[in-house]
Amino acid sequence: MADGGDSQQPTNELNNEASDNPEEPRDDNDETVDAATLSLMRKLTRSRILESKSNEVEIVRANPNSPLHSVKTFEELNLPEQLLRGIYEMGFSKPSKIQETVLPILLSDPPTNIIAQSQSGTGKTAAFLLSSLARVDENLGYPQVLILSPTYELALQTGQVAEFMAKHKKSIKFKYVVRGVELNRDNPITEQVLLGTPGKVMDAGLRYRSFDIRKIRVLVLDEADVMIDTQGHRNQSIRIKNGLSPNCQIMFFSATYDAAVMEFAEQIVQNPVIIRLKKEEESLENIEQFYVLCNTDVDKYKALANLFGTLCIGSVFIFCQTKKSAGWLAEKLRRDGHSVGLITGDLTVEERTEVINRFRDGVERVLISTNLMARGIDVDQVTVVINYDLPIDVSTRDIDFETYLHRIGRTGRFGKSGLAINMVDSQRTLDMVKKLEQHYGREISMLDANDLDKLEQLNKDF
Repeated sequence: MADGGDSQQPTNELNNEASDNPEEPRDDNDETVDAATLSLMRKLTRSRILESKSNEVEIVRANPNSPLHSVKTFEELNLPEQLLRGIYEMGFSKPSKIQETVLPILLSDPPTNIIAQSQSGTGKTAAFLLSSLARVDENLGYPQVLILSPTYELALQTGQVAEFMAKHKKSIKFKYVVRGVELNRDNPITEQVLLGTPGKVMDAGLRYRSFDIRKIRVLVLDEADVMIDTQGHRNQSIRIKNGLSPNCQIMFFSATYDAAVMEFAEQIVQNPVIIRLKKEEESLENIEQFYVLCNTDVDKYKALANLFGTLCIGSVFIFCQTKKSAGWLAEKLRRDGHSVGLITGDLTVEERTEVINRFRDGVERVLISTNLMARGIDVDQVTVVINYDLPIDVSTRDIDFETYLHRIGRTGRFGKSGLAINMVDSQRTLDMVKKLEQHYGREISMLDANDLDKLEQLNKDF
């Protein structure tokens, strides 16, 4: 898409060939986000526990006949009063669905090892921190809990949550074993809780002997799917595990539950209770889909502006295929008086997080992004997703079905109704819409952006 005013926008008639499309995707424009960055963004932007059907769990035990215990209040867990105060001040009034079942297992005696599938927003971090901190003997001046994260940033984020939870238990001390921290044999670590990355922790415990690894009571391996995606972390984690006492409790967490993760888990955890999320198929049932025909790029922008002027429903996510088109659209909308946020791969994690939080807080009602934001980041208020550019697979040069599903899945979350609108500016993109209808078995109706009666009806429906 050209930079500049409407008069410079290239004409793009519906019968044009694909090669004439100025938004044809290029590999060097296609944005991806690594697993560690996405995980950190989820943590930084998660403001509350999200309860949904996907938070239901199934448990696999060595003895399936043994009774399962669950709790409805934190008081039932017989936790120290100071930790209870901490978790209440974190905003928890009662255990989440996953915590109801997981916490009694984590706090059981003798300690139980677990492998748990857990996604951001389920209360997983609070669960493993609460149970780990409850096992700390404050009278002992050496490390007893070791929490491994795949990156420096994730370790710091988890540590901040842990320190807040334990702020009324001031005798529990924390040590970050991450890049920039000096280690040597002459300065043993005396803090009870260590938070670090595998390579640095391996140096501290096995190379410099800064702490006695056999005295660790609890090992938490967080974001295991990210861990195996990071160079060397898998082998480092296994070496750390091999240095532990056989009595050490091991908690292994991963957002995914595929063969590679389970193979890794089997090398880390012996005789575990396995906790899996019950599979919930992604569905478009509660998302109404439309497409808007546009003869030119000028018409395309005018149709979008008309939708803004008429639809008054919640917050809007707009997806573009490239950084160039996303940047152009954000600049154009701002010049025309619209308050919009923009996220592309050129921003740091902290900058992206700030944009998302401003969007969540309603400072900007519209957020424009590339496929960078198509997966995994949930904002409850999103009721409309607009595909300004349809998602295209750069290898096939055709519609990307999976990315489309993830994009429009930013709306219609947790049983709410959602609206998806696709801007169609060529015969090729119209054909893609028809392929989407066939693939998902869902009608995508034509919407006239100038039909005020229809737009008003959408306002009432949503």
